[in-house]
Amino acid sequence: MVHSTILHNLSPEQISSMFQELKKDISALKVQNEKPKTDGYLTRQEVADMLKCDLSTVHNWTKAGTLIAYGIGNRVYYKLSDIEAAMLPINKKRKSQ
Repeated sequence: MVHSTILHNLSPEQISSMFQELKKDISALKVQNEKPKTDGYLTRQEVADMLKCDLSTVHNWTKAGTLIAYGIGNRVYYKLSDIEAAMLPINKKRKSQ
């Protein structure tokens, strides 16, 4: 299916202005979708979504000491830098050829 837009009775300046507004909107969306900063805090749900696992897995990793939880009141948070530090490289041995 082909989609097309036909612009009638618009000056080049108006078209340019429309594209400038579109460019600003795209830039704003990029800023909103940027990766959280290294010092940022994440909720349990955000950690589960980021690691593509269940909340119970995040809970188990916290209980085992794999992840470090921080709290304020009844809320639990995780530092992004701690999550990245908990990630371990997986070294695979190459088969001899």
